[in-house]
Amino acid sequence: MDVDELRQRLTHEPDALPLPESLLRANLTPDLSLVDAALEWQQQSECNHLIHFDDPFYPPLLKQISDPPTVLFIKGQLRSLMLPSIAIVGSRNATPGGLKMAYSLSSELLAQHFSVTSGMALGIDGAAHQAAIDCGAQSIAVLGTGVEVIYPKRHRGIYQDIQHDGCVMSEFWPLVKPYAGNFPKRNRIISGLTVGTLVVEASLKSGSLISARLANEQGREVFAVPGSVLSGQSEGCHQLLRDGAKLVESAADILEEVSVLSGCHLEEVKACHHIGGEIASDLPFASLLASVGFETTTVDYVVEHSGKAIELVLEQLLELELQGWVTAVPGGYVRLKRS
Repeated sequence: MDVDELRQRLTHEPDALPLPESLLRANLTPDLSLVDAALEWQQQSECNHLIHFDDPFYPPLLKQISDPPTVLFIKGQLRSLMLPSIAIVGSRNATPGGLKMAYSLSSELLAQHFSVTSGMALGIDGAAHQAAIDCGAQSIAVLGTGVEVIYPKRHRGIYQDIQHDGCVMSEFWPLVKPYAGNFPKRNRIISGLTVGTLVVEASLKSGSLISARLANEQGREVFAVPGSVLSGQSEGCHQLLRDGAKLVESAADILEEVSVLSGCHLEEVKACHHIGGEIASDLPFASLLASVGFETTTVDYVVEHSGKAIELVLEQLLELELQGWVTAVPGGYVRLKRS
């Protein structure tokens, strides 16, 4: 349809919305060469995936944000999109203590069958991803470049290793180079994919505060690790805490807040017919199973964490025990295996 035809149609359709002159003058014909290029990229490797908005693998929580990406380019394992995830973000110039904290919290969350999402930047992001790699667990790196561009270059090893169990993801075309404006834009995907965003070390001007603000606007939980008042490294975290973020000292502080939303995520995933059977068989009573740790966990804690009535908790714990997922011990239950 050319500009004159479009103007004529709008003139004869009384209910049509007025359009700006710039759009009327625009070329409205889709560039099929770009479509062909995207499909060619997808076929280059079995690890290359092109996910559109209506695809059953499109992350259900990401659909809920105000401006979800129409298409996602993904390299790695699609199964990493099935688990509920926590975003871990923070300073690129992190202190040794901050790196240790990010690594430790990431490891604890991964042990509770969550994935970890971050931006593969230097500092806190890299520590969170490295924990997943070392655990043989799943993490998602949301890039501010195309998925074929490694940035920063010193994270080449992390970029490659993530793809063994997790994935790298971008809304940008695969060969898009680093551009400053794309990094804040991708932050809405980091927070949108996840049930909550954790900030570990951030100054008042840190880009991590953008992720935290977006998470709050998207109705997700916001968490922050406090730091020394003598250092500017954690001023942003302290501001988040003043604004209502939850203070985090261990993964338990996060898990008790996200059980409901993570359960909703798993239910949405089950509803997708391509993957429902796998989730249903691998994760019986997933939200309750996430409440049982690999150390003795009391029934009271499981009730509080899962948000379920005690009668239902006891019934489902018995079923999990019969299936070999947990075992009863003095003082509560212990989880026996990861799925």
